[in-house]
Amino acid sequence: MDQSSEVALSRSTAATAMHRPTNSSTVLLFVALLAGGLLFAGLNLFHDVNDTIARHGSWISILLLILALLIALGFEFVNGFHDTANAVATVIYTHSLPPHVAVVWSGLFNFLGVLTSSGAVAFGIISLLPVELILQVGSSAGFAMVFALLIAAILWNLGTWWLGLPASSSHTLIGSIIGVGIANALMHGRDGTSGVDWTQVSKVGYSLLLSPLVGFFCAALLLVLLKRLVKQPQLFEAPKNKEAPPWWIRSLLVLTCSGVSFAHGSNDGQKGMGLIMLILVGTVPLSYGLNRALPASEMGKFVLVAQATQQSLQVAVPAPMPQQPRAILTRYIRSQHWQPDVVPALAAVTGQIGRQIETHGSLAAVPEESVGNVRNDMYLASESIRLLQQSKEAHLNQATLANLKTFKGELDASTKFIPTWVKVTVAIALGLGTMVGWRRIVVTVGEKIGKTHLTYAQGASAELVAMTTIGAADAFGLPVSTTHVLSSGVAGTMAANRSGLQIDTIRNLLMAWVLTLPVAIALSASLYWLFSKLFV
Repeated sequence: MDQSSEVALSRSTAATAMHRPTNSSTVLLFVALLAGGLLFAGLNLFHDVNDTIARHGSWISILLLILALLIALGFEFVNGFHDTANAVATVIYTHSLPPHVAVVWSGLFNFLGVLTSSGAVAFGIISLLPVELILQVGSSAGFAMVFALLIAAILWNLGTWWLGLPASSSHTLIGSIIGVGIANALMHGRDGTSGVDWTQVSKVGYSLLLSPLVGFFCAALLLVLLKRLVKQPQLFEAPKNKEAPPWWIRSLLVLTCSGVSFAHGSNDGQKGMGLIMLILVGTVPLSYGLNRALPASEMGKFVLVAQATQQSLQVAVPAPMPQQPRAILTRYIRSQHWQPDVVPALAAVTGQIGRQIETHGSLAAVPEESVGNVRNDMYLASESIRLLQQSKEAHLNQATLANLKTFKGELDASTKFIPTWVKVTVAIALGLGTMVGWRRIVVTVGEKIGKTHLTYAQGASAELVAMTTIGAADAFGLPVSTTHVLSSGVAGTMAANRSGLQIDTIRNLLMAWVLTLPVAIALSASLYWLFSKLFV
């Protein structure tokens, strides 16, 4: 039998295994986890917001809250079967794990990745949104923003999944956020570019642009190193028929699949968590606006840091307190153009925050009518400090910058928190998504990138690079694409192995990569305009 016939037979074996009907135990497990996740989320949400909604809520606000949460979880569910298919393609096509075992295994590690995530990526995503919409996220404009960006992202993800194209969910979500920002600015008579934090977008954009290149070249280099250092011919052979690889190769492939799934959950799961927190804060600020779990004993330090920061700012830039400090900081965050009134405005808002906390003694004691204002002040102060730390125009001394850094840490601890039930619910949605609809993307990664069958070494190289890259990005709070890193890693190993690439597939992948941003921007901008009209 020639090589092409062996490749076709091996691929046919993997494809046959993938299309076997799902057994009843897997279906029961899926249904039980889905019902348990929704029940767990519902009970915790009811416990947290029962009193608030009973006193101030309306049926419309309750329905919008539930709908927004379901759409956010739907995004994570789609993300699960769209992106995580990349993690299981290598173990399936090397016969290291049966397909249905592989997706359940990957779902478990996605679940664990979400639960152990830091939250840095979650709030990095939020900082891309227009400042005025974040400050009024519970309004009709805020709901229009959330619905538009999530529905746009889901539509593009489903479209590319249907075509079997491994497009990036991260890329799609960033494009949706940019589209909302541009539309919001244009609808308020401003230049479209003023509605987006381009500094933060460029930071995210670089990570999304560089990650496929890292995946391609690093996976290719790793394969070359393996060939030079590891003298095990089996490692560089394609699987034959239904034979499983030797135990040590199998262990390596399962380990890398687990690592990619864990890293994917840790990074991608945070995007849904950030948006869910934005929805909760806007709808029920009394329950989620401030981290009421912080003990009152820590508030003394908070007040002292606020006072020290205010004093150092007043010394650094002596000027009278402005009349509208919040408007000044909002303008600064939106435009990112430093003006001399920014530091006095920040000093005024910092002093106001410190006095509020000193008066009430703890975050839990802040009265419900003041929670929204206190949180918005904290958000404005934190984002202004972030920009000042990067500014070369403010000319603040080291002592002032040190105070600002400490105060920002206190502010973030008070506002940037994620309840356990949110993490668990997102973890279940992402994990369950992994178990559904994965076949289309798996076939593309496993069969349509290279001209030859994936070898054990190629699968391990692509997975190791993806696991490391995504894990590093999570540590730095940067959203990257599992899809881009792993599919480009597979292409890199094919190039390094001189196996040949299927040009039609590579062209389609590049088209999806190029079109994702403009399509997501156009979709979300259009939906935001439509929803803004409907919610008036």
